[in-house]
Amino acid sequence: MHEARDALGKRLRELRSAAGLSGRQLAESLSWPPSKVSKLENGRQTPTDDDIRSWTGATGSEGETEALLASLHTLEVQHAEWQRQLKTGLKPHQQEIAELDARTRLFRAFESTFIPGLLQTAEYARYRFAQSITVFKVRNDINEAVAARVQRQEILYRPDKRFHLVLTEAALRYRLCPPEVMIGQLDRLVSLTSLPNVKLGIIGFETAYVVAPAHGFWILDHDRVMVETFSAELNLAQPQEISLYSGIFESLAAVASYGRSARAIINRVIEDLAPEESEGSD
Repeated sequence: MHEARDALGKRLRELRSAAGLSGRQLAESLSWPPSKVSKLENGRQTPTDDDIRSWTGATGSEGETEALLASLHTLEVQHAEWQRQLKTGLKPHQQEIAELDARTRLFRAFESTFIPGLLQTAEYARYRFAQSITVFKVRNDINEAVAARVQRQEILYRPDKRFHLVLTEAALRYRLCPPEVMIGQLDRLVSLTSLPNVKLGIIGFETAYVVAPAHGFWILDHDRVMVETFSAELNLAQPQEISLYSGIFESLAAVASYGRSARAIINRVIEDLAPEESEGSD
């Protein structure tokens, strides 16, 4: 949060400097004590919504107001470190996401490596959570976390929610769990393609990309982009960031296969994995 507040303060200072105002001049124009300008610019005080509006008004930068307010409203979650988010276990984080799910109507996601949590079988989810426990050395509440993730998936059947999810074929083939678990996961993907409010696209290996599949991300309504890195979850809310990721998503979604073509790719992967499943059961 400190880094995010610093960044916001630096942006406020840039706007003041661009307006040709000293800190004292800006403070006088707003009837503020001079120390307030310094505290806001140096990240030692968090501005209010009214502070932001007053600042942009006084510096003639009203066009920046929306972006600054977006930054202010996501200060606490812009760079959410996994160690901090998972310190009390995996289940509480699933419950936090469920609250976010409840407020969201349109979910758009691109995943190049994993099956998205909302589409995971319980067994696939168990392997994903096991990795988190190993990497972050957090409390093992894996059974509770799996149950919470499966419960979250009930929103897939709500008619007031819409989902447009795009996966690469690589995400279907990475060996992140045993073949028999992955086959069960792929069977679930096939069944989910029949849900009326779920649009599932698969980008096959033979597809030519316009934008490289650098990393996965989620876009919640038109308000937030979520990106997972190894160390943290990034929550982006600047209008220009939402616009950038929306454009990238549309580009990736445009080259994906849907319906029967998507199921053909999934079934091709199942057929390739089936011999390995048989070997494992001998």
